[in-house]
Amino acid sequence: MSASGGTRAIFAALAANIGIAITKFGAYLLTGSASMLAEAIHSVADSGNQGLLLLGGRRAQREATPQHPFGYGRERYIYAFIVSIVLFSLGGLFALYEAYHKLAHPEPITRFQWVPVAVLLVAIAMESFSFRTAMKESNQIRGGQSWVRFIRRAKAPELPVVLLEDTGALVGLVFALFGVGMTLATGNGKWDALGSAMIGVLLVVIAIVLAVETKSLLVGEGAEPKDLAAIEQAVTAGPEVERIIHMKTLYLGPEELMVAVKVAVSACETAEDVARGIDAVEARIRSAVPIAGVIYVEPDIYRAAADRAGTGAVAGPEPEAGPDETPGRSRS
Repeated sequence: MSASGGTRAIFAALAANIGIAITKFGAYLLTGSASMLAEAIHSVADSGNQGLLLLGGRRAQREATPQHPFGYGRERYIYAFIVSIVLFSLGGLFALYEAYHKLAHPEPITRFQWVPVAVLLVAIAMESFSFRTAMKESNQIRGGQSWVRFIRRAKAPELPVVLLEDTGALVGLVFALFGVGMTLATGNGKWDALGSAMIGVLLVVIAIVLAVETKSLLVGEGAEPKDLAAIEQAVTAGPEVERIIHMKTLYLGPEELMVAVKVAVSACETAEDVARGIDAVEARIRSAVPIAGVIYVEPDIYRAAADRAGTGAVAGPEPEAGPDETPGRSRS
């Protein structure tokens, strides 16, 4: 994970959430407000989540090993997925439980009535600073994408996670302010419970969104259409390749893309010509898409017969493996 960008946003969110959690717990102890307790637990969960993101970024930097030959870049996805679980359980479900408890036994806020309002206003200001930092860092890599598309398509999970957490925190603070304010105005503790319930539902929804998006990264996503087009152009730009037979891409981590491509070469070329051509293709791919760190180019002879399955012209059957060759293994 780069030192700028995601890391800066995580540290800003961590500092804000630790300070906010302490003040919220103090306000809860003074007032007994369910909304304040739900928000305090929410801030604790967020602080732990930022710690998990930092840990995932650190572990992802480990060198590749024989057991993990492609490195540990995808650990960042694993820790982002754990964040969604923490947000769902520790944040959302606890807030819903507290709401259920307070609805069954509503209590008005009778002590230090000004404290929760003051704490929530201060928390909104601190969360706004964290949110502003996350937006500023995201804008540097978002390009012309909408915020929804950026969160859904970003390969580095840290900024989308912090953005969703900060959005949930700000909206949750508004819900808490609503619940506390209505409780103070009416003397009915059920408004406080309602505020806690709204916070719980919000956190559960955000956790589900995070889990779905991170699951897609864990399962494995290919290159974006613009990168695919650039790779295809790079492969076919020189005289070494007649055409692409098929190609697959996979993100090994947020900043490393694997490219596996089977290409058609001339039947009259020598092995030395083919090897030199493959080197040229790999160099063009890396120039076009710098994050393509792992590239496998497999040469073959294109068979022009139409696909019997009706999907167009395809390559013929794979050549039989020799005594020391596994079928389908890259020959570059």
